[in-house]
Amino acid sequence: MEQGRAREGVRPPCTPAAYGDALRVVRVPEQARGEHTHSEPPAPLAVRPPARPPAAPPTAPPVAPPVARAVQRHSVRGQILEALRAALVDGELAPGQVYSAPALGARFGVSATPVREAMQQLAIEGAVEVVPNRGFRVSERGPRELAELAEVRALIEVPVMLRLARTVPAGRWSALRPLAEATVAAAAVGDRASYAETDRAFHRAVLALSGNEQLVAVADDLHRRSQWPLVSHPATRRAELLADAAEHTALLDALIAQDTAVVQSLVREHFAGAGG
Repeated sequence: MEQGRAREGVRPPCTPAAYGDALRVVRVPEQARGEHTHSEPPAPLAVRPPARPPAAPPTAPPVAPPVARAVQRHSVRGQILEALRAALVDGELAPGQVYSAPALGARFGVSATPVREAMQQLAIEGAVEVVPNRGFRVSERGPRELAELAEVRALIEVPVMLRLARTVPAGRWSALRPLAEATVAAAAVGDRASYAETDRAFHRAVLALSGNEQLVAVADDLHRRSQWPLVSHPATRRAELLADAAEHTALLDALIAQDTAVVQSLVREHFAGAGG
C-alpha cells in the first residue's frame, strides 16, 4: 500500500468508499496484503471505526492445530501397536521373519511413520529386533526362555498371591469374577489376541490389590513376553486356552475361600502351563 501511494503521489481523500475499505482492512487483516489494485483506492491506515476498537490478535488458533495433530498421531500409533501385538500373539508375524514399516503400513492403511514408532516400542519390549535398512525381525524364542519367564513370574507372583489370600476380604475377590469369565469367553471362541489381553487384565487386577504399582508393571511386562509364540509352537491351541482359563476361575474360588494351599498349587501350575 505504501508503494502504491508513492507511485500515485496524491493521497486520496477519505471518501465513504475509502472508509468502507478501511473497515474491511481492520476486520480481515489478510485482505490488506497484496490484494489492492490501482482501481481500488487504498484506505488510510489512520482511519479506524470509532465505536469498534480492533480486537486483540488471536493467539489460540496457532497453538490448537499442533495439539490436535499430536493427539491424532498418538492415537494412530497406539492402535498400530495393539494391532502388531495381536499379530504377534496370533502368529501372523512369524518368528525370524523380517517386516518393513512401509509394507506393514500399507497393510494397515497408514503411513510408515506410526508403524516404525510402534515397532521401536516392540523392540524395547524385546518382541522384535531392528534390522538396518530392512525393517524389524520378529524375535525367535525357544522353550528354555519360556520356562525362565515362568520361573521368574512364579518367584514374584506366588508369594504376593499367598499373602493376599490371607488378607484380602472375599468380597474384593468376588469383584474380579467378570475378568475371569472374560478369559473363558475369549478361550471358548479361540481368540488368542483377546485371550492375551483378558488374561493379563485378570492378573493385573489380582496383583493390584497389593498396592504395589512397580510390582504390577514388572509382572505385566514378564507376562506379555511369555505370551509371544515359540518358534516350534507358533500358536496356542484352543484347548490349551480353555484349560488356562479354567485355572483362572479355580484360582479365584481358592482366593475367595482363603485356601492358601490350593492357591499355591494352582498358581505354580498356571505358570508352568501355557504361559498364562
